[in-house]
Order: sequence, then structure tokens, then C-alpha cells
Amino acid sequence: YVPTIGTTTGSSTDCQHQVSEIKGKLKRKLSYDTETTGKPCFAQKRRRSSHIGTKCQKYNSHLVRKLLSRQMDSRGYRIFNKHARSHERFRNFSLVSKLDSHFPDNTSDLFKLCFLRKRSKVVEIVSAKDIVFGLTQTGVCTAFDRLTSERICFLNIEPDEVIRSLFYNKSNDSLITVSVYRADNYSSLKCRSTSLEYIRRNKPNMGFNLFETESLRWPGFVEFDDVNGKVLTYSATNKVYKVWDLVNYNLLYAIVDAGIQEIKISPGIMLLIYNRSDVGNSTTNEECVVPLKILAIGSGETLKSFNHKIKPHKKIDFIEQFNEKLLVKQENENLEIVDVRTASIHCVDSTHFMTPSAFIFLYENQLFLTFRDHMVSVWNFKGELVTTFEDHMLWHPDCNTNNIYITSQQDLIISYCKNKKQKSNFGQHRNRVLSSSSEDGSDHNDEHDEVSSKGSLNISDIFTGKCLAKIVAKRSQSNYQEQLRALDDVTALYYNEELNEIYTGNKLGVVHCWSN
Repeated sequence: YVPTIGTTTGSSTDCQHQVSEIKGKLKRKLSYDTETTGKPCFAQKRRRSSHIGTKCQKYNSHLVRKLLSRQMDSRGYRIFNKHARSHERFRNFSLVSKLDSHFPDNTSDLFKLCFLRKRSKVVEIVSAKDIVFGLTQTGVCTAFDRLTSERICFLNIEPDEVIRSLFYNKSNDSLITVSVYRADNYSSLKCRSTSLEYIRRNKPNMGFNLFETESLRWPGFVEFDDVNGKVLTYSATNKVYKVWDLVNYNLLYAIVDAGIQEIKISPGIMLLIYNRSDVGNSTTNEECVVPLKILAIGSGETLKSFNHKIKPHKKIDFIEQFNEKLLVKQENENLEIVDVRTASIHCVDSTHFMTPSAFIFLYENQLFLTFRDHMVSVWNFKGELVTTFEDHMLWHPDCNTNNIYITSQQDLIISYCKNKKQKSNFGQHRNRVLSSSSEDGSDHNDEHDEVSSKGSLNISDIFTGKCLAKIVAKRSQSNYQEQLRALDDVTALYYNEELNEIYTGNKLGVVHCWSN
């Protein structure tokens, strides 16, 4: 006897579709007795062996558990999410295609880029819908059609243009490139916006320049903030900061203040950090202060001005702003977490919290990530260590947002990591971390399948630190050697959440696509 599965009230469309398919498969087939009555009758049931019955019972029990888990998940956004369960989302990932940015013999372009004469590593990958952009260290940006894996065009519209950075503007469906040129000795930043539609048509020169009134010569800069939908520019010539609208690039307001040392942006606000000033005699142990000012990022209105006391003759490691919390750390001193509303200070011992090389704030979850010596940690704003990762040792010590990816729900981290050699006697641990393993513990790979000693792409849960999936090169797959080359020194990484694909770039200028 095989139990039928009824639909759940309020279930999603894809859930009903899956249940309908299962009903159809489990339904007993009808046969017609044309020789006698011509009426439909049920086919005779055959006695099943105990082995087959056990497998079928396990299958249905497993299916019911998956449906119930999805429909009764307390996080409502996951009910209608097609790829809700992370271990299923990344199951059976393998190399499906490669996109080569090196075209030294191509003569069909209007001009020949001198930077294509030799291979260069991929430093940044951006995916916008069905287009993948790969930027190399020599400044060549190539657009690829993900569906055909063919090159569409180069984003460099001048022979001496060196593209330094990419930004996908979702608000108007365009790609912004930040470039330098040989004409001014590569010293001034130029920004250009190009619609994705023009790129698909192989017309990258149809874009338009941005911020032409600004002199973005070093130490000038431009910063794109997709959280607030703003752009911050600094013109070093006249020492003016300007805030622009990311949708239409209209100027919102300017900040003219020569005393500003740095500006930090967080959701809804900006923190202006001024040059530190001494209180009393600097040769004594009198305290120093750092003047700070908080502005509303939309209007530039001053919300609060205050001074924060620091130790004299001590280098400031960092000052970071996250909503109402201010994080201040000096060299060999305790971390201070300041509540700017109440002026209360919570200190975290320097032996417990050591200065990281990089921060990533998780605005949705009120947490932040720190990166130090190949390791990733998760902290809350009480100075408590929330998560340490079980198998997530980063390959590159100099972490940046181009070689790791945080999902939009801020619950998963994808990184290029040092791969721990897996042995068959590790048993269940091997089945649990490999991306091709199933939820019920059955491994679809060959028992003697060996995992490469190259790096691996690790997908870990930010809240628990568990390694949910691991993408490695396996001998059982036909393109094993190609996977080995793809996972050898990954220099850039990007995850397309809509297509559920991971893109990696390597030192040879090749972008590889991983999918299931």
C-alpha cells in the first residue's frame, strides 16, 4: 500500500505542482479490457518485495518531511522560495561552462586593445540578469552572454582605457564602469553608465559619462552605495564631498569642510570623522578627542555632533558606524562599542577582539563579520562572538568583496577556501559537506571518488557556522582536469541568486560557471 499525499491549504503553486506529479506517478494505471466488456478496470497489483517496499516507504516519508518543512517554516519568505533549502540549492554543483576573456587574435573590433596581448587574472565578476562581466587586472572588461557562453563585447571603448571597478545599478538596469586613461597618466577617475540593452546589442559606446563636473584625481574617489541609493564623490582639488542620487544621478547636496578626514556610510546616515585634536599638553597622558558628526544621508541634515575621547599617542585602528552603534578601536587597546543615543560605552577586551583586516556589516541581522588571518567570525554589537565556522579557512588572507559573496538574505557566505583533504574513513562527515550529497545521507558519488587537494568553494551558514555545501573537483566526473584548473588559485567570485550559479575567475583570465 502506497499512501497518497494531499495538498496543504495555502501551499504555493510549485508545491501543488510537485504533489500533483507525485500523485500521477503513484496512481494505479488503468487498463481496458477490449476483448470482453470494453470497460476500464484496475490492473492487478503485484506483490512487492520487502526491499522495494522499504525503499518506497522511505521515499514517501522523506518527501513528506521536505514538504512539511517548507510549508511550516517560521520564516515566511521561504514558503514561496523555489530554492529555499540551502543544502538542496547547492546540491550536485559542477563546472558547466567557461568564459575566456583573452582574445589576442581578434580583429573584428573597431580597435585592438593592447592589454589583450597577454593573459591577466580576473579581479572582479559582476552578473546582471543574463550577462556576466569579467574584469581583469590589466583593466579589460568583457561582457558574456550566459545562455550561449559567447563574448558579447568589450566595455573598453578607448584603446588606452583601463577599467578599475564595476557596479551594477539595479535601479536603472545599467552597468557603471570606473576607468582611468593614459592621456592623464592614469591619475583621474572617469565614470560611465551603459544600459544593459545597449550591451546586449554590442553597442557599449552608447553609454554616457557621469560626474563630469568633478575632478576625481587622487586622492579623490567615488563610492556607490546601493543600500541607500546614493553616490558619494570627493574632489581633492577643491576638497568638496558631494552626494548624488543613484537613480538619476542628480546632485543632492555638497559638504565643504577641510577638517574631514573620512566619511563612513551606513543605512540612513553618514558619519563624518574629523582630524583628532589634543586636549591639554600632548606630551602628557592627557586624553585626545576625535570630533564626530552624524548626518541624514538623504538631506545632509546634521543629526548629532559630539567628541569621542581616545588615548594619546595611539594609532586609531578603525572607527566604524552601524546605525546607533559606534565601534572604535586603537592599537593594543580594547574595542569600544558606543551607543551614540545614550553615550554609554561597552568595552571588549583586546585579547578577545583583535583588530581585523576587514569588516562586513550584516544590516538585516544586526551582526557583523570580521576577517583576520584567513578566518571569518561573526559578532553582535554586545561584543560577543556569535559564530565561528567549522570549515571555512579562506585561501586569500587579503579578503575583499570580490572574492567572497554574502547572499541577499545575509544568511550564507560563499568563499574560496583551503580544502581539507577528505578520506573515505571520514564517513558521514564527507557525505554531509560535499555538495553532491543528499539529505538522507545517501552519497551519489563513487565510494572511491577522490577530492582534489586544490582549493574549494565553501558555502556556510552564517548563523550556525556549518558547512552546507562544498564544490570540489572529483575524479568521477568527465571534466575532472578542467575542474582542477578552474579551482587552481581562484581570484574572484560571484553568485547569481536568480540563476543559482556561481562564477569564479582565475589567474589566466578565465571565468568559470558552476551550476546544478
